[in-house]
Amino acid sequence: MFSNFFQKYINVQNIIFFIISIIFTVLICKNIDIALLFFSSFVIACSLNPLVDKLSEKKITRTVSSLIVIIGVILVIVLLFIPTVFLAASEISSFAINFPLYVDELDDFLDNFAIMHQLGLNKFDMDAIASTLSSFSENIIQNIINIGKNVTSGILYIIISFMLIFYFMADKAEIKDTCLLFFPKNMRKNAGNIIDIISKKIGGYIAAVIITTISVGLVMVLGLMILKVDYFLLLGLITAIFDIIPVIGPTIALVICIVATYQAGLPAVLSVIAVFIAAQLIENNFVRPYVFAKFLNLHPIIIYLFLFLSAKYLGVIGVVFAPAIAATFCVLLKELYMKKLD
Repeated sequence: MFSNFFQKYINVQNIIFFIISIIFTVLICKNIDIALLFFSSFVIACSLNPLVDKLSEKKITRTVSSLIVIIGVILVIVLLFIPTVFLAASEISSFAINFPLYVDELDDFLDNFAIMHQLGLNKFDMDAIASTLSSFSENIIQNIINIGKNVTSGILYIIISFMLIFYFMADKAEIKDTCLLFFPKNMRKNAGNIIDIISKKIGGYIAAVIITTISVGLVMVLGLMILKVDYFLLLGLITAIFDIIPVIGPTIALVICIVATYQAGLPAVLSVIAVFIAAQLIENNFVRPYVFAKFLNLHPIIIYLFLFLSAKYLGVIGVVFAPAIAATFCVLLKELYMKKLD
Protein backbone atom coordinates (compact mmCIF):
# COMPACT_ATOMS: atom_id res chain seq x y z
CA MET A 1 0.00 0.00 0.00
CA PHE A 2 2.67 2.47 1.07
CA SER A 3 4.94 1.46 -1.82
CA ASN A 4 2.12 2.23 -4.31
CA PHE A 5 1.51 5.57 -2.61
CA PHE A 6 5.18 6.54 -2.82
CA GLN A 7 5.44 5.42 -6.43
CA LYS A 8 2.34 7.41 -7.40
CA TYR A 9 2.83 10.65 -5.45
CA ILE A 10 6.43 10.91 -4.23
CA ASN A 11 8.43 11.86 -7.27
CA VAL A 12 10.62 14.74 -8.40
CA GLN A 13 7.79 16.60 -10.18
CA ASN A 14 5.47 16.50 -7.19
CA ILE A 15 8.21 17.55 -4.79
CA ILE A 16 9.12 20.52 -6.99
CA PHE A 17 5.43 21.44 -7.32
CA PHE A 18 5.04 21.28 -3.53
CA ILE A 19 8.06 23.57 -3.00
CA ILE A 20 6.80 26.05 -5.66
CA SER A 21 3.35 26.08 -3.99
CA ILE A 22 4.87 26.91 -0.61
CA ILE A 23 7.04 29.70 -2.09
CA PHE A 24 4.04 31.09 -4.00
CA THR A 25 1.87 31.08 -0.85
CA VAL A 26 4.58 32.83 1.19
CA LEU A 27 5.02 35.50 -1.52
CA ILE A 28 1.26 36.16 -1.57
CA CYS A 29 1.13 36.49 2.24
CA LYS A 30 4.04 38.93 2.21
CA ASN A 31 2.68 40.97 -0.72
CA ILE A 32 -1.07 41.14 -0.10
CA ASP A 33 -1.50 44.45 -1.96
CA ILE A 34 0.11 43.12 -5.12
CA ALA A 35 -1.85 39.86 -4.86
CA LEU A 36 -5.13 41.79 -4.50
CA LEU A 37 -4.23 43.96 -7.51
CA PHE A 38 -3.72 40.87 -9.66
CA PHE A 39 -6.79 39.10 -8.26
CA SER A 40 -9.11 42.10 -8.70
CA SER A 41 -7.83 42.56 -12.26
CA PHE A 42 -8.41 38.86 -12.93
CA VAL A 43 -11.98 39.10 -11.59
CA ILE A 44 -12.76 42.09 -13.83
CA ALA A 45 -11.15 40.34 -16.82
CA CYS A 46 -13.30 37.27 -16.19
CA SER A 47 -16.38 39.52 -16.20
CA LEU A 48 -15.41 41.07 -19.54
CA ASN A 49 -14.24 37.85 -21.23
CA PRO A 50 -17.71 36.99 -22.64
CA LEU A 51 -17.67 40.29 -24.57
CA VAL A 52 -14.17 39.56 -25.87
CA ASP A 53 -15.24 36.04 -26.86
CA LYS A 54 -18.20 37.38 -28.86
CA LEU A 55 -16.05 39.92 -30.68
CA SER A 56 -13.43 37.25 -31.39
CA GLU A 57 -16.09 35.18 -33.14
CA LYS A 58 -16.42 37.95 -35.75
CA LYS A 59 -12.95 37.29 -37.17
CA ILE A 60 -11.34 39.92 -34.95
CA THR A 61 -8.13 38.95 -33.19
CA ARG A 62 -8.39 38.51 -29.44
CA THR A 63 -5.89 41.32 -28.86
CA VAL A 64 -7.97 43.79 -30.85
CA SER A 65 -11.18 42.51 -29.22
CA SER A 66 -9.67 43.03 -25.77
CA LEU A 67 -8.57 46.54 -26.69
CA ILE A 68 -12.05 47.39 -27.99
CA VAL A 69 -13.65 46.12 -24.77
CA ILE A 70 -11.22 48.08 -22.57
CA ILE A 71 -11.82 51.29 -24.52
CA GLY A 72 -15.58 50.65 -24.40
CA VAL A 73 -15.51 50.21 -20.61
CA ILE A 74 -13.53 53.43 -20.16
CA LEU A 75 -15.96 55.34 -22.41
CA VAL A 76 -18.99 53.97 -20.55
CA ILE A 77 -17.48 54.98 -17.19
CA VAL A 78 -16.68 58.47 -18.47
CA LEU A 79 -20.09 58.92 -20.13
CA LEU A 80 -21.85 57.87 -16.93
CA PHE A 81 -19.55 59.79 -14.59
CA ILE A 82 -19.49 63.18 -16.34
CA PRO A 83 -23.31 63.69 -16.56
CA THR A 84 -23.72 62.57 -12.95
CA VAL A 85 -21.07 65.01 -11.72
CA PHE A 86 -22.51 67.76 -13.93
CA LEU A 87 -26.04 67.23 -12.55
CA ALA A 88 -24.79 67.09 -8.97
CA ALA A 89 -22.19 69.87 -9.36
CA SER A 90 -24.19 72.51 -7.48
CA GLU A 91 -25.06 69.98 -4.75
CA ILE A 92 -21.42 68.94 -4.43
CA SER A 93 -20.27 72.56 -4.10
CA SER A 94 -22.92 73.45 -1.52
CA PHE A 95 -22.37 70.19 0.36
CA ALA A 96 -18.59 70.74 0.60
CA ILE A 97 -19.10 74.25 2.01
CA ASN A 98 -21.89 73.41 4.47
CA PHE A 99 -20.86 69.95 5.70
CA PRO A 100 -18.47 71.27 8.43
CA LEU A 101 -21.31 73.53 9.65
CA TYR A 102 -23.66 70.55 9.83
CA VAL A 103 -21.05 68.67 11.88
CA ASP A 104 -20.84 71.62 14.32
CA GLU A 105 -24.64 71.75 14.65
CA LEU A 106 -24.82 68.04 15.35
CA ASP A 107 -22.01 68.40 17.89
CA ASP A 108 -23.96 71.14 19.72
CA PHE A 109 -27.07 68.95 19.68
CA LEU A 110 -25.19 66.04 21.26
CA ASP A 111 -23.70 68.34 23.91
CA ASN A 112 -27.00 69.95 24.92
CA PHE A 113 -29.48 67.08 24.66
CA ALA A 114 -30.02 65.55 28.11
CA ILE A 115 -30.82 62.05 26.90
CA MET A 116 -27.56 61.96 24.97
CA HIS A 117 -25.69 62.72 28.22
CA GLN A 118 -27.48 59.88 29.99
CA LEU A 119 -26.71 57.43 27.19
CA GLY A 120 -23.14 58.68 26.86
CA LEU A 121 -23.64 59.47 23.17
CA ASN A 122 -22.42 63.02 23.64
CA LYS A 123 -18.88 61.67 24.00
CA PHE A 124 -18.45 61.27 20.25
CA ASP A 125 -15.57 63.54 19.28
CA MET A 126 -17.41 65.56 16.61
CA ASP A 127 -14.93 68.42 17.15
CA ALA A 128 -12.17 66.17 15.80
CA ILE A 129 -14.19 65.59 12.63
CA ALA A 130 -14.86 69.31 12.22
CA SER A 131 -11.24 70.28 12.89
CA THR A 132 -10.05 67.71 10.35
CA LEU A 133 -12.33 69.23 7.74
CA SER A 134 -11.39 72.82 8.60
CA SER A 135 -7.66 72.06 8.71
CA PHE A 136 -7.80 71.58 4.97
CA SER A 137 -7.98 75.36 4.44
CA GLU A 138 -5.29 76.06 7.05
CA ASN A 139 -2.74 73.76 5.43
CA ILE A 140 -3.91 74.13 1.86
CA ILE A 141 -0.47 73.82 0.21
CA GLN A 142 0.51 70.67 2.07
CA ASN A 143 -2.93 69.19 1.50
CA ILE A 144 -2.71 69.91 -2.22
CA ILE A 145 0.67 68.13 -2.32
CA ASN A 146 -0.73 65.14 -0.41
CA ILE A 147 -3.82 65.02 -2.62
CA GLY A 148 -1.59 65.21 -5.68
CA LYS A 149 0.43 62.24 -4.43
CA ASN A 150 -2.70 60.23 -3.66
CA VAL A 151 -4.29 61.08 -7.01
CA THR A 152 -1.07 60.15 -8.81
CA SER A 153 -0.88 56.85 -6.94
CA GLY A 154 -4.55 56.20 -7.68
CA ILE A 155 -4.14 56.97 -11.39
CA LEU A 156 -1.05 54.74 -11.56
CA TYR A 157 -2.95 51.96 -9.79
CA ILE A 158 -5.85 52.29 -12.24
CA ILE A 159 -3.50 52.29 -15.27
CA ILE A 160 -1.72 49.16 -14.02
CA SER A 161 -5.10 47.52 -13.35
CA PHE A 162 -6.30 48.22 -16.90
CA MET A 163 -3.03 46.86 -18.31
CA LEU A 164 -3.40 43.66 -16.27
CA ILE A 165 -7.07 43.34 -17.29
CA PHE A 166 -6.08 43.73 -20.94
CA TYR A 167 -3.41 41.02 -20.76
CA PHE A 168 -5.67 38.67 -18.75
CA MET A 169 -8.22 38.96 -21.59
CA ALA A 170 -5.94 39.12 -24.64
CA ASP A 171 -3.60 36.32 -23.51
CA LYS A 172 -6.19 34.23 -21.68
CA ALA A 173 -5.18 30.90 -23.24
CA GLU A 174 -1.44 31.58 -23.06
CA ILE A 175 -1.59 32.58 -19.38
CA LYS A 176 -3.63 29.47 -18.54
CA ASP A 177 -1.23 27.16 -20.41
CA THR A 178 1.77 28.80 -18.73
CA CYS A 179 0.23 28.34 -15.28
CA LEU A 180 -0.51 24.67 -16.03
CA LEU A 181 3.16 24.06 -16.87
CA PHE A 182 3.94 24.42 -13.15
CA PHE A 183 1.64 21.49 -12.35
CA PRO A 184 2.69 17.83 -12.67
CA LYS A 185 1.34 16.22 -15.85
CA ASN A 186 -1.16 14.05 -13.96
CA MET A 187 -2.69 17.18 -12.37
CA ARG A 188 -2.84 19.53 -15.37
CA LYS A 189 -6.22 18.43 -16.73
CA ASN A 190 -7.92 18.78 -13.34
CA ALA A 191 -6.15 22.10 -12.68
CA GLY A 192 -7.29 23.42 -16.07
CA ASN A 193 -10.89 22.48 -15.30
CA ILE A 194 -10.68 24.22 -11.92
CA ILE A 195 -9.31 27.40 -13.52
CA ASP A 196 -12.19 27.38 -16.03
CA ILE A 197 -14.79 26.87 -13.28
CA ILE A 198 -13.32 29.68 -11.16
CA SER A 199 -13.19 32.04 -14.17
CA LYS A 200 -16.80 31.30 -15.05
CA LYS A 201 -18.07 31.59 -11.47
CA ILE A 202 -16.39 34.86 -10.51
CA GLY A 203 -17.04 36.29 -13.99
CA GLY A 204 -20.51 37.35 -12.90
CA TYR A 205 -19.31 39.16 -9.78
CA ILE A 206 -18.85 42.60 -11.36
CA ALA A 207 -22.25 42.40 -13.06
CA ALA A 208 -23.85 41.44 -9.74
CA VAL A 209 -22.17 44.36 -7.93
CA ILE A 210 -23.21 46.86 -10.62
CA ILE A 211 -26.85 45.70 -10.52
CA THR A 212 -27.10 45.85 -6.71
CA THR A 213 -25.33 49.23 -6.55
CA ILE A 214 -27.61 50.78 -9.16
CA SER A 215 -30.69 49.45 -7.35
CA VAL A 216 -29.68 51.12 -4.08
CA GLY A 217 -28.78 54.40 -5.79
CA LEU A 218 -32.06 54.56 -7.72
CA VAL A 219 -34.21 53.86 -4.66
CA MET A 220 -32.35 56.52 -2.65
CA VAL A 221 -32.53 59.17 -5.39
CA LEU A 222 -36.22 58.56 -6.16
CA GLY A 223 -37.22 58.33 -2.50
CA LEU A 224 -35.38 61.47 -1.43
CA MET A 225 -36.56 63.36 -4.51
CA ILE A 226 -40.20 62.50 -3.75
CA LEU A 227 -39.72 63.65 -0.14
CA LYS A 228 -38.00 66.83 -1.42
CA VAL A 229 -34.86 66.29 0.63
CA ASP A 230 -31.88 68.54 -0.15
CA TYR A 231 -28.91 66.91 -1.90
CA PHE A 232 -31.13 63.99 -3.00
CA LEU A 233 -28.98 63.28 -6.08
CA LEU A 234 -25.67 63.58 -4.24
CA LEU A 235 -26.83 61.48 -1.27
CA GLY A 236 -28.10 58.81 -3.65
CA LEU A 237 -24.75 58.80 -5.45
CA ILE A 238 -22.83 58.60 -2.15
CA THR A 239 -25.01 55.71 -0.96
CA ALA A 240 -24.52 53.83 -4.25
CA ILE A 241 -20.72 54.29 -4.19
CA PHE A 242 -20.32 53.24 -0.55
CA ASP A 243 -22.64 50.27 -1.08
CA ILE A 244 -19.82 48.67 -3.09
CA ILE A 245 -18.09 48.11 0.27
CA PRO A 246 -20.38 45.57 2.02
CA VAL A 247 -21.54 46.14 5.63
CA ILE A 248 -19.08 48.98 6.37
CA GLY A 249 -19.96 51.10 3.34
CA PRO A 250 -23.72 51.45 3.96
CA THR A 251 -23.04 52.43 7.59
CA ILE A 252 -20.70 55.24 6.51
CA ALA A 253 -23.21 56.38 3.88
CA LEU A 254 -26.02 56.51 6.46
CA VAL A 255 -23.93 58.64 8.83
CA ILE A 256 -23.13 61.08 6.00
CA CYS A 257 -26.82 61.25 5.04
CA ILE A 258 -27.89 61.96 8.63
CA VAL A 259 -25.26 64.68 9.11
CA ALA A 260 -26.18 66.27 5.78
CA THR A 261 -29.91 66.48 6.60
CA TYR A 262 -29.77 67.15 10.34
CA GLN A 263 -30.08 70.92 9.91
CA ALA A 264 -33.39 70.40 8.03
CA GLY A 265 -35.00 69.03 11.16
CA LEU A 266 -36.04 65.69 12.64
CA PRO A 267 -38.68 64.91 9.95
CA ALA A 268 -36.02 65.18 7.22
CA VAL A 269 -33.63 62.94 9.15
CA LEU A 270 -36.35 60.34 9.75
CA SER A 271 -37.29 60.51 6.06
CA VAL A 272 -33.70 59.87 5.00
CA ILE A 273 -33.38 56.97 7.44
CA ALA A 274 -36.68 55.50 6.22
CA VAL A 275 -35.66 55.73 2.55
CA PHE A 276 -32.20 54.33 3.37
CA ILE A 277 -33.71 51.35 5.22
CA ALA A 278 -36.15 50.77 2.35
CA ALA A 279 -33.27 50.81 -0.16
CA GLN A 280 -31.26 48.34 1.93
CA LEU A 281 -34.29 46.05 2.45
CA ILE A 282 -35.04 46.01 -1.28
CA GLU A 283 -31.40 45.30 -2.10
CA ASN A 284 -30.73 42.69 0.60
CA ASN A 285 -34.06 40.83 0.37
CA PHE A 286 -34.92 41.03 -3.32
CA VAL A 287 -32.07 42.22 -5.54
CA ARG A 288 -28.91 40.86 -3.86
CA PRO A 289 -30.13 37.30 -3.08
CA TYR A 290 -31.40 36.81 -6.63
CA VAL A 291 -28.44 38.46 -8.35
CA PHE A 292 -25.67 36.84 -6.29
CA ALA A 293 -27.43 33.47 -6.33
CA LYS A 294 -27.67 33.71 -10.10
CA PHE A 295 -24.11 34.88 -10.73
CA LEU A 296 -22.12 33.34 -7.85
CA ASN A 297 -24.41 30.75 -6.22
CA LEU A 298 -23.15 31.54 -2.71
CA HIS A 299 -25.01 31.38 0.60
CA PRO A 300 -25.09 34.72 2.49
CA ILE A 301 -23.37 33.14 5.53
CA ILE A 302 -20.34 32.26 3.41
CA ILE A 303 -20.23 35.81 2.00
CA TYR A 304 -20.40 37.37 5.48
CA LEU A 305 -17.68 35.03 6.76
CA PHE A 306 -15.32 36.15 4.01
CA LEU A 307 -16.35 39.78 4.51
CA PHE A 308 -15.19 39.67 8.13
CA LEU A 309 -11.98 37.79 7.28
CA SER A 310 -11.20 40.16 4.41
CA ALA A 311 -11.89 43.21 6.58
CA LYS A 312 -9.42 41.93 9.17
CA TYR A 313 -6.60 40.78 6.90
CA LEU A 314 -7.02 42.34 3.45
CA GLY A 315 -8.36 45.86 3.95
CA VAL A 316 -10.96 47.74 1.91
CA ILE A 317 -10.10 46.18 -1.47
CA GLY A 318 -10.32 42.75 0.11
CA VAL A 319 -13.77 43.58 1.48
CA VAL A 320 -14.97 44.75 -1.94
CA PHE A 321 -13.83 41.51 -3.59
CA ALA A 322 -14.74 39.25 -0.65
CA PRO A 323 -17.60 37.50 -2.53
CA ALA A 324 -15.24 36.71 -5.43
CA ILE A 325 -12.64 35.39 -2.97
CA ALA A 326 -15.37 33.29 -1.33
CA ALA A 327 -16.44 31.90 -4.73
CA THR A 328 -12.83 30.98 -5.54
CA PHE A 329 -12.35 29.26 -2.18
CA CYS A 330 -15.62 27.31 -2.55
CA VAL A 331 -14.65 26.07 -6.01
CA LEU A 332 -11.25 24.91 -4.73
CA LEU A 333 -12.83 23.22 -1.71
CA LYS A 334 -15.41 21.44 -3.84
CA GLU A 335 -13.05 20.33 -6.61
CA LEU A 336 -10.07 19.35 -4.46
CA TYR A 337 -11.82 17.88 -1.42
CA MET A 338 -15.61 17.42 -1.61
CA LYS A 339 -15.59 15.49 -4.89
CA LYS A 340 -12.99 13.08 -3.55
CA LEU A 341 -15.23 12.35 -0.58
CA ASP A 342 -18.08 11.50 -2.97
